[in-house]
Amino acid sequence: MAEAVEAGKAKVKKPRATASAKEGAEPAPVKAVKAVRRNRRSESTILGIFDATEAVVLESGADRVNILDVCETAGISRGTFYRYFSSQDDLLDAFSRHRRDRFHAALIEATAPYTDPDERFDAVLRFVDDYLERGNARRLLVVAPEYAMRWLQRIFPDSVIRFQDVLGPVFDAWESRAGIKIDRELTCELLVRYILSEILVPAGPERRSLPRRLERMFAMLMQGRVSRR
Repeated sequence: MAEAVEAGKAKVKKPRATASAKEGAEPAPVKAVKAVRRNRRSESTILGIFDATEAVVLESGADRVNILDVCETAGISRGTFYRYFSSQDDLLDAFSRHRRDRFHAALIEATAPYTDPDERFDAVLRFVDDYLERGNARRLLVVAPEYAMRWLQRIFPDSVIRFQDVLGPVFDAWESRAGIKIDRELTCELLVRYILSEILVPAGPERRSLPRRLERMFAMLMQGRVSRR
């Protein structure tokens, strides 16, 4: 009788002994790969919709955006569109977040390679200059002024924070060199306001010298000097 009981226990334990073999089987990683591919396809489709939205907005303005135009430009069906967005307002709201995130991601990417404070500061100035030169924010302001103003107001506070993060090592170095305490929030707010003012009121040919003038302004702040011109 005891031998029969022991035999039964052995039979119960036997499946547990093969559990590790199941963990190493092929089906599990195959399913994971398929899930990743589905996510990538969805992300690609959404980015295509955003690109199409930008093209339609820059052509016709935000008030005239309709779902059919976006679908035709993106090369997708309405059913595919509604898989990701419930309405035109939902699309424009997501598009605004996408533009904001793209701006901040580009800022981080442009400055990340530079650990030296002076080189990082120069990278920030180049980024600002390139954005004003190549960006389409001014075009958006012309064709969709109300939408553009709402977007600029929406991006402003977060941009001040992002520039503080990116310029953190620069401020650390400046404070250490000069023995001063920099108002980082105010400094970054001035920088963001400079970008917005250039979008709203272009400086024309003189704009190319403005980043250097900003650099001199920051240098004077470090040295405790105030321009009296």
